[in-house]
Amino acid sequence: MERRVSLQDIAQALGYSKNTISLALRNNPQIPESTRAQIQKTANEMGYRSNAIISHLMAQLRANQTPKFQAKLALINANADPKAFTKHPTIPTYIEGCKRRASQLGYDFDTFWLHDKSLTPKRLLRILKTRNIKGLILVGLMDTAVLPENYESVWQHFACVATGVRTTRPTLSYCCVDHHTLALQSVEKAIEYGYRRPALVIDETIDLLVQRRFSAGYLIGQQALPKKNRIPPFLNVNETAAGLRAFTGWLTRYKPDALFTLYNLVIHWLDELGYSIPGDIGVFQLEWRATQPEIAGMHQRNEMTGEAAVDMVISQIHNNEFGSPDFPRSMLISPEWRDGPSIQKKD
Repeated sequence: MERRVSLQDIAQALGYSKNTISLALRNNPQIPESTRAQIQKTANEMGYRSNAIISHLMAQLRANQTPKFQAKLALINANADPKAFTKHPTIPTYIEGCKRRASQLGYDFDTFWLHDKSLTPKRLLRILKTRNIKGLILVGLMDTAVLPENYESVWQHFACVATGVRTTRPTLSYCCVDHHTLALQSVEKAIEYGYRRPALVIDETIDLLVQRRFSAGYLIGQQALPKKNRIPPFLNVNETAAGLRAFTGWLTRYKPDALFTLYNLVIHWLDELGYSIPGDIGVFQLEWRATQPEIAGMHQRNEMTGEAAVDMVISQIHNNEFGSPDFPRSMLISPEWRDGPSIQKKD
């Protein structure tokens, strides 16, 4: 059986200490970049492979004890609201999952707001390196999948995972609910309940943010309906917030008997227009919330997205994967159906 190349072997070949070799292979910024590159190159040439069993045992060790000093990760609030981690309707659920899983694995978080004017990229980078933080999780992207360009130099030094959406500049690995499956299963559930003309109400900004996976799942689900009952989605939610004319015209023209939506605002519109729920029209929430169990819909399980993001970023750290990857990885979380009195069985 061929003997594994050890840290000691690399240390002897290069004349560095075993500790220096270990730090360099973990991309630790304490070691100069040129030295890290030399050590990593030599390790690859010698056929060095990290021991997965040891990495697993270290993770178990962290999980089974409460160390006085925990390893640190960073939670980056990418939302425009500095209080989104506690005040937003859904973002706190991601944070709950992140913190729970990190604690299980022996990690703790430092939190930063991406739009803090006093937190320049240079200052953030210095803070992260000073605190020996190796991994970042970005939470709260709701209006754009593009991160501030001047932070590009920051991401390149760390293991990074985005939650909720796939970022496009830069392209980071990400974890989110399976939006396509969520929309498709919503249509299937509506048909199962006997609805004949279910329709999607979502703002185009959000649909574009997830590469139109909401509308794609919806349109695929519609294939099970007769052509005459396939209603085009209503995509002007933000514009309608200033006046109901467009929404009213769409309702009058297409006469849907159920709506799929993300917004409580739509329920208020229906009430204002005199529609009874579920008597006149059923409502399916595409992001079911425990605070509103009366609205049936799909539970996105955002806390599981948070947990998965922690697993992903720690895996990247163990594998020395830092910066924007050439081939970003994605992890999709399956949604879960939750019944409620906002819908009813149709004859």
